[in-house]
Amino acid sequence: MKLSLVLLLLLVPPSVGAQAKPGWRSATTEELKAVLPLRAPVEKERIETEMRTASGIVNSRGKAIAGVVLITAGYSADGKYSHYVVVQAPITIADIALTPGSYVFGWQRTEEGLLVKFYEATSGVERGTAVAHRMPQGNRVESFRLWPPGDQSILQIGRFSLPYRLTE
Repeated sequence: MKLSLVLLLLLVPPSVGAQAKPGWRSATTEELKAVLPLRAPVEKERIETEMRTASGIVNSRGKAIAGVVLITAGYSADGKYSHYVVVQAPITIADIALTPGSYVFGWQRTEEGLLVKFYEATSGVERGTAVAHRMPQGNRVESFRLWPPGDQSILQIGRFSLPYRLTE
Protein backbone atom coordinates (compact mmCIF):
# COMPACT_ATOMS: atom_id res chain seq x y z
CA MET A 1 0.00 0.00 0.00
CA LYS A 2 2.77 2.44 0.94
CA LEU A 3 4.65 1.59 -2.23
CA SER A 4 1.63 2.38 -4.42
CA LEU A 5 1.12 5.70 -2.63
CA VAL A 6 4.75 6.66 -3.17
CA LEU A 7 4.52 5.69 -6.85
CA LEU A 8 1.35 7.73 -7.25
CA LEU A 9 2.99 10.79 -5.71
CA LEU A 10 6.00 10.39 -7.98
CA LEU A 11 3.86 10.04 -11.11
CA VAL A 12 1.52 12.98 -10.43
CA PRO A 13 3.02 16.15 -11.92
CA PRO A 14 3.73 18.94 -9.40
CA SER A 15 1.48 21.33 -11.34
CA VAL A 16 -1.60 19.26 -10.46
CA GLY A 17 -0.95 19.69 -6.76
CA ALA A 18 -0.28 23.42 -7.24
CA GLN A 19 -3.60 23.92 -9.03
CA ALA A 20 -5.54 22.61 -6.06
CA LYS A 21 -4.31 25.43 -3.81
CA PRO A 22 -6.65 28.44 -3.60
CA GLY A 23 -3.74 30.93 -3.80
CA TRP A 24 -3.93 34.24 -5.62
CA ARG A 25 -1.47 35.61 -8.16
CA SER A 26 -1.23 38.53 -10.58
CA ALA A 27 -3.56 38.15 -13.56
CA THR A 28 -2.05 37.91 -17.03
CA THR A 29 -2.93 40.35 -19.80
CA GLU A 30 -5.13 37.68 -21.42
CA GLU A 31 -6.98 37.01 -18.14
CA LEU A 32 -7.57 40.75 -17.67
CA LYS A 33 -8.91 41.09 -21.22
CA ALA A 34 -11.29 38.18 -20.58
CA VAL A 35 -12.72 39.80 -17.42
CA LEU A 36 -12.67 43.54 -18.10
CA PRO A 37 -14.86 45.13 -20.78
CA LEU A 38 -13.58 47.55 -23.42
CA ARG A 39 -16.65 49.67 -22.59
CA ALA A 40 -17.76 49.45 -18.97
CA PRO A 41 -21.47 49.60 -18.13
CA VAL A 42 -21.65 52.48 -15.65
CA GLU A 43 -25.13 53.66 -14.68
CA LYS A 44 -26.71 54.71 -18.02
CA GLU A 45 -23.41 54.97 -19.90
CA ARG A 46 -20.96 52.55 -21.53
CA ILE A 47 -17.60 54.16 -20.81
CA GLU A 48 -14.40 53.22 -22.60
CA THR A 49 -11.66 51.69 -20.46
CA GLU A 50 -7.91 52.28 -20.70
CA MET A 51 -6.81 48.63 -20.92
CA ARG A 52 -3.09 49.43 -20.58
CA THR A 53 -3.86 50.42 -16.97
CA ALA A 54 -5.63 47.12 -16.17
CA SER A 55 -4.46 45.14 -13.16
CA GLY A 56 -5.84 42.32 -11.08
CA ILE A 57 -5.43 39.04 -9.28
CA VAL A 58 -6.75 35.57 -10.05
CA ASN A 59 -7.01 32.41 -7.96
CA SER A 60 -6.48 28.77 -8.91
CA ARG A 61 -10.23 28.37 -9.57
CA GLY A 62 -10.16 31.15 -12.20
CA LYS A 63 -11.95 33.75 -10.06
CA ALA A 64 -10.59 37.24 -10.64
CA ILE A 65 -10.64 40.64 -9.03
CA ALA A 66 -9.54 43.23 -11.56
CA GLY A 67 -9.81 46.90 -12.36
CA VAL A 68 -9.03 49.50 -14.98
CA VAL A 69 -9.06 53.28 -15.44
CA LEU A 70 -12.17 54.73 -17.12
CA ILE A 71 -11.86 57.33 -19.86
CA THR A 72 -14.50 59.67 -18.45
CA ALA A 73 -14.00 62.76 -20.66
CA GLY A 74 -17.37 63.76 -22.08
CA TYR A 75 -19.40 61.66 -19.63
CA SER A 76 -21.42 62.71 -16.61
CA ALA A 77 -18.86 61.33 -14.16
CA ASP A 78 -18.30 64.71 -12.44
CA GLY A 79 -15.47 63.23 -10.38
CA LYS A 80 -17.78 60.53 -9.02
CA TYR A 81 -15.81 57.73 -10.61
CA SER A 82 -12.53 57.18 -12.39
CA HIS A 83 -11.96 53.42 -12.12
CA TYR A 84 -13.99 50.28 -12.89
CA VAL A 85 -13.58 47.07 -10.85
CA VAL A 86 -14.90 43.54 -11.46
CA VAL A 87 -15.15 41.34 -8.36
CA GLN A 88 -15.68 37.58 -8.82
CA ALA A 89 -14.79 36.61 -5.24
CA PRO A 90 -15.64 38.54 -2.06
CA ILE A 91 -13.13 41.17 -1.02
CA THR A 92 -13.01 43.86 1.63
CA ILE A 93 -11.14 47.02 0.61
CA ALA A 94 -10.36 49.11 3.70
CA ASP A 95 -13.66 48.46 5.55
CA ILE A 96 -15.84 48.23 2.41
CA ALA A 97 -17.15 44.71 1.76
CA LEU A 98 -17.65 44.00 -1.93
CA THR A 99 -19.53 40.91 -3.08
CA PRO A 100 -19.23 39.53 -6.62
CA GLY A 101 -20.28 42.20 -9.10
CA SER A 102 -18.97 45.34 -10.79
CA TYR A 103 -18.08 48.60 -9.08
CA VAL A 104 -16.71 52.02 -9.85
CA PHE A 105 -14.78 54.34 -7.62
CA GLY A 106 -13.57 57.88 -7.69
CA TRP A 107 -11.44 59.97 -5.38
CA GLN A 108 -10.82 63.47 -4.10
CA ARG A 109 -7.56 64.75 -2.65
CA THR A 110 -7.65 65.66 1.06
CA GLU A 111 -5.01 66.55 3.65
CA GLU A 112 -5.06 62.92 4.84
CA GLY A 113 -4.63 61.39 1.37
CA LEU A 114 -7.30 60.39 -1.13
CA LEU A 115 -10.95 60.15 -0.11
CA VAL A 116 -12.09 57.16 -2.20
CA LYS A 117 -15.80 56.43 -2.76
CA PHE A 118 -17.03 53.09 -4.10
CA TYR A 119 -20.32 52.68 -6.00
CA GLU A 120 -22.17 49.81 -7.65
CA ALA A 121 -21.41 50.28 -11.34
CA THR A 122 -24.86 49.73 -12.84
CA SER A 123 -27.03 51.39 -10.17
CA GLY A 124 -24.70 54.10 -8.84
CA VAL A 125 -25.56 53.15 -5.24
CA GLU A 126 -22.74 54.18 -2.90
CA ARG A 127 -21.07 51.23 -1.12
CA GLY A 128 -18.65 53.08 1.13
CA THR A 129 -15.83 55.55 1.61
CA ALA A 130 -12.21 55.04 2.64
CA VAL A 131 -9.05 57.11 2.88
CA ALA A 132 -6.08 55.97 0.80
CA HIS A 133 -2.76 56.93 2.36
CA ARG A 134 0.51 57.88 0.68
CA MET A 135 2.82 54.94 0.09
CA PRO A 136 6.44 55.08 1.28
CA GLN A 137 8.97 56.85 -0.95
CA GLY A 138 10.55 54.76 -3.67
CA ASN A 139 7.39 52.94 -4.78
CA ARG A 140 6.52 53.13 -8.45
CA VAL A 141 3.49 55.28 -9.28
CA GLU A 142 0.68 53.24 -10.88
CA SER A 143 -2.65 54.50 -12.26
CA PHE A 144 -4.23 51.37 -10.78
CA ARG A 145 -2.69 48.22 -9.37
CA LEU A 146 -4.14 45.41 -7.34
CA TRP A 147 -1.17 43.70 -5.73
CA PRO A 148 -1.37 39.92 -5.08
CA PRO A 149 -1.72 39.09 -1.38
CA GLY A 150 1.69 37.35 -1.33
CA ASP A 151 3.40 40.64 -2.21
CA GLN A 152 1.28 43.33 -0.56
CA SER A 153 -2.46 43.22 0.11
CA ILE A 154 -3.11 46.68 -1.29
CA LEU A 155 -5.01 48.45 -4.02
CA GLN A 156 -2.72 51.17 -5.36
CA ILE A 157 -3.99 54.41 -6.90
CA GLY A 158 -1.11 56.62 -8.01
CA ARG A 159 1.10 57.18 -4.96
CA PHE A 160 -1.65 56.08 -2.56
CA SER A 161 -2.94 52.74 -1.34
CA LEU A 162 -5.84 51.03 0.40
CA PRO A 163 -5.43 47.71 2.24
CA TYR A 164 -7.62 44.79 1.24
CA ARG A 165 -8.38 41.30 2.48
CA LEU A 166 -9.91 38.41 0.61
CA THR A 167 -13.01 37.20 2.41
CA GLU A 168 -13.54 33.88 0.63
